[in-house]
Amino acid sequence: MKKELNNFQVVWRMMKLVKPLVLPMCLAIIMGVVGFLCAIGIPVLSAMALFQLVGMYPHLPLSSLLIILLVMALLRGVFHYIEQAANHYIAFKLLAIIRDHVYTALRRLAPAKLDGKDKGNLISLITNDIELLEVFYAHTISPVFIAMITSLILLKFFAHMHILAMFIALIAYLIMAIVIPFYVNHKGKEIGQKNRDEIGNMSTYILESLSGLSTLLQYDIGGLRKQRMLEKNDELETLQRQMKDVESVQVVMSQLLISLFSIIMFIAMFILQQQGIVSVFDTIMATILMLSSFGPVMALSHLANNLLSTLSSGRRVIAILDEKELIKDVVDQPTISFDDIEIDDLNFAYEDEIILKNLNLTLTKNQITGIVGKSGSGKSTLLKLIMRFYDPTSGQISIHDCDLKKINTANMRAMFAYVTQETILFHDTILNNIKIAKLDATDDEIYQACQKASIHDFIMSLPAGYQTQLSELGASLSGGERQRIALARAFLSDAPCILLDEPTSHLDVLNEAIILKSLQQQKDKTMILVTHRESTMRIAQQMIHMNQGRAS
Repeated sequence: MKKELNNFQVVWRMMKLVKPLVLPMCLAIIMGVVGFLCAIGIPVLSAMALFQLVGMYPHLPLSSLLIILLVMALLRGVFHYIEQAANHYIAFKLLAIIRDHVYTALRRLAPAKLDGKDKGNLISLITNDIELLEVFYAHTISPVFIAMITSLILLKFFAHMHILAMFIALIAYLIMAIVIPFYVNHKGKEIGQKNRDEIGNMSTYILESLSGLSTLLQYDIGGLRKQRMLEKNDELETLQRQMKDVESVQVVMSQLLISLFSIIMFIAMFILQQQGIVSVFDTIMATILMLSSFGPVMALSHLANNLLSTLSSGRRVIAILDEKELIKDVVDQPTISFDDIEIDDLNFAYEDEIILKNLNLTLTKNQITGIVGKSGSGKSTLLKLIMRFYDPTSGQISIHDCDLKKINTANMRAMFAYVTQETILFHDTILNNIKIAKLDATDDEIYQACQKASIHDFIMSLPAGYQTQLSELGASLSGGERQRIALARAFLSDAPCILLDEPTSHLDVLNEAIILKSLQQQKDKTMILVTHRESTMRIAQQMIHMNQGRAS
């Protein structure tokens, strides 16, 4: 098992993505530093103005100090706005990049590495987790550099007063920016990770409940499901309350630190003043500067609790990006044409469960082959292996005497149209749902494919015809209608081989007969039918019986 990334590794991986946006990041840092210096300068200059009134600060006239104060107050707002605008520009650009990386990773991992993953957790990852990274990119990276640079400038001012003042300020800044966040992270890391995992589990639970709503109503277990959801919600509330408790500790510690070190600064400078080493002016100014200079490091410290969830989300996103696919795309190989499918000594297992054993078959080109057998005998798995969604444990599948593992993936997938048991329809028009099989298809080609699939008349009976918008996952259609649209896609495809997994399971006898006749008329197509229905097998020219992973 791959070792989980620690927080430093997560931060480093997330920081590497900022490289293309270095210039906006530099702008944000510069604006942040200047903005904080203006904010800190306001109470300091106000104190100078008071000293000027009593004749203890003759260097600048009162009018000049008031003008500088006004300018600083205005510039503080302007610089803060520019800093935030630059940070959010960076964040939203990077979130778009991360989404692209995640979608690419999911496509790379599918279907083999995604079969065992909770869909709710995946949805939570590509929505909530990625959105939470905005905290890191918009409110974490630049504050770190702003705090460092601003603190160095302030330490120089303290050193100008006295070296002891500089060391007191340095210790205070280090405790505020490093010790307190580390303590908070140590206390809340496990809670933050568990919180993100529980949010993902809640998403899965809600998704399952919505998908199985008809079953819940049928067996009257909605109340039980609701009770479990409330329990999960209570668990989430408890975790978030614990995170708030950790945040409260951090806030209290920060406020105590400011008060404590301001008092320490005053006492130290007062002792030095009594010894004649520093002036009264320096004593008071050092104390005021200490009180007002915690803004940058406090902003950094306050991020600690938010970072618990953010880094947990970052860790989940990086885990998906780093996960290795089981099936790697093949490129740069010679293009081959479709021919007989040869299956030699094929073995396949899902982890420890053996599905196919010593399978030897020849699926002849331009012939209809029927595969029958009990559930779990390996029929559907064989189609997935032919599509190379998985690789065999041993043995091989070859076309034109070439192992599937050595055929360009795009070339190989173009050979097949795969009709699965569950038809996936998108929230789009019927026309566009069918057209995905051949994007450059004409309307006439689409109509002909639908006629072959015995769905054209039904579509034309709808008020909007082929422009009818389907609901999510095609829920507005019956199982049979969805299945016939899947068949229309297969007919529209230019693929020389059509793989059909239970193609007539949702159809009545009349529509089954029409579709089987259409399949039988495709003389230039190779067809592999997986079915339980003996009636479907009557069009097969070759019959294969599967039993416990073997063929006969």
